[in-house]
Amino acid sequence: MNIRQALLEEHSKQQTLAIASYIGASPERFKVLMSIFMGNEPRLTQRSAWALSYVIRKHPSLMGPYLAQTIDLLSDRSQPSAVPRNILRVLQDMDVPEALQGKLMDVCFGFISDPAAMIALKAFSLTILHNLSRQYPEILPELELIIRDRRDLETPAFRSRARKILNRR
Repeated sequence: MNIRQALLEEHSKQQTLAIASYIGASPERFKVLMSIFMGNEPRLTQRSAWALSYVIRKHPSLMGPYLAQTIDLLSDRSQPSAVPRNILRVLQDMDVPEALQGKLMDVCFGFISDPAAMIALKAFSLTILHNLSRQYPEILPELELIIRDRRDLETPAFRSRARKILNRR
């Protein structure tokens, strides 16, 4: 399968799953997907982000060599919305190396504090920060403060995740 061509042919869940299945646990095929994802063609970046999220759910170890680059992409506001959404979706279920956790926390705190950020970014960021608070309990007061300040202004999805976080404390 030519991954680039498959991404261009059709943008559907069925096609995305077919691409993810083709990539499987292959580091070589994943490298091709990542080169498309990190490329400068917004349409292909967006489409590859969806496939990326499916591949990483099944084979999280493939992400290791690319983790720093993908976390850097979270700060790039010129990326299509699918990029940070799918990166955060993946990261909420991953163990991020300690060297990258500070940057990830900064980005996530930025998303949950930003009234203009998409709700998916906020929801995934809440989960990531909650997960990291087990290792860094000193971030809990700031997380709780932002949750309490924002929850009445946010969507039901934000309030639901925020409530779960506050109740787990």
